[in-house]
Amino acid sequence: MEHSFSISLINRALRRPFAPCDQLAHMGPMEKLLLVALGGAFGSVCRYLTGVGVTRVVGPTVGWGGTFTVNIVGGCLMGLLVGFLAHRGGADQDRMRVLLAVGVLGGFTTFSSFSLDAALMIERRDYATAAVYIVASVVLSIFALFGGLLTARRLFA
Repeated sequence: MEHSFSISLINRALRRPFAPCDQLAHMGPMEKLLLVALGGAFGSVCRYLTGVGVTRVVGPTVGWGGTFTVNIVGGCLMGLLVGFLAHRGGADQDRMRVLLAVGVLGGFTTFSSFSLDAALMIERRDYATAAVYIVASVVLSIFALFGGLLTARRLFA
């Protein structure tokens, strides 16, 4: 989340220069940690509830459905957030980024659960499902992120 790659992605996707404001420099380390912690707690609870909801809809036989769903939805939400911050973030955009991108969406989406789900499929020798799951998760998450960016561009530009 904190890498220059995300800024590069914004620049290319929105064709708009992104210059983070100096607000983050004025935030103390404890404020940053508190924002990440609060956002992460909320995002984790949302991830759990999404998993429970997906399991109720598709049944327990698709145990990876919740992880798949949060990663796709999370990609779209990240795109919307980044697009919003690039166009209308204002003076508090760095606080919003720390709280929402690093905290909430960092807690909501999870690569470790994705990796575990894929490893379990491979251990069960369900290679075809594992391959589809891995490729679909990565590709659809990226497409969802760009879909969110394009939507944000139309809504907020």
